[in-house]
Amino acid sequence: MHMANLDGLHLQYRIDGPEDGVPVVFANSLGTDYRLWDPIMPLLPDGLRILRFDKRGHGLSDCPSGPYTMGQLIADTEGLMDRLGFSNAIFVGLSIGGMIAQGLATKRLDLVRAVVLSNTGAKIGTRDMWQERIDAVAAGGLTSVVDGTMQRWFARPFHTTADFHAWRNMFLRTPAAGWMGCGAAIAGTDFYTTTASLRLPALGIAGSEDGSTPPDLVRETLGLIPGSETKLIQGAGHLPCVEKPAEYAAILTEFLKAQGAV
Repeated sequence: MHMANLDGLHLQYRIDGPEDGVPVVFANSLGTDYRLWDPIMPLLPDGLRILRFDKRGHGLSDCPSGPYTMGQLIADTEGLMDRLGFSNAIFVGLSIGGMIAQGLATKRLDLVRAVVLSNTGAKIGTRDMWQERIDAVAAGGLTSVVDGTMQRWFARPFHTTADFHAWRNMFLRTPAAGWMGCGAAIAGTDFYTTTASLRLPALGIAGSEDGSTPPDLVRETLGLIPGSETKLIQGAGHLPCVEKPAEYAAILTEFLKAQGAV
């Protein structure tokens, strides 16, 4: 367990791999902690220096009162990477993590040399949609939205597995204040113009059964970045690194090789 103190905000993080390895940063989704990436870690190539972390309001990181802004989440990530010496990194972001990736790449190209935008969008949902969910959580906790979330997150066959319950429990154990704070950040974000300004290697990953960020949204977002491509994982929902880890890791490894990382 490692904690970084960023001007009074404590973020939990983990680093794996050799000190001289190619830096790769992973940012996870709303309602998960950095264990989201556990299924693919053993499947990635050797020689990478991997940083994973819990954003504010999630996992063992601090949960300040919200609402949060996307600018705050980007600044948190920027500060953590600066503190830990992660520059010129390949940044892999899923869902809200993909929004952080877009914003950080726009702000600090010295930190990000390539992005993987997984199951995300330049804009996700509408303000009204997010406000309805935030109001529901404020009134009834995360149990009020868990069933709908699980339907959007996972393809139907995964619901019958034992692992499904672990991810459902992880969602339910997320601090409600952290979930609402980050939900407000998503609601207030529209990166269509800023993402269209990016000029760097970019890969999109989508799940065919994703009810949160459908494949067309991922393709539309990657279409803003010249030279990018999008890979579709059949039979997976919003968290394909969980449902289809071998396929996800293979796609990611191919992109890492194209960037000279392995």
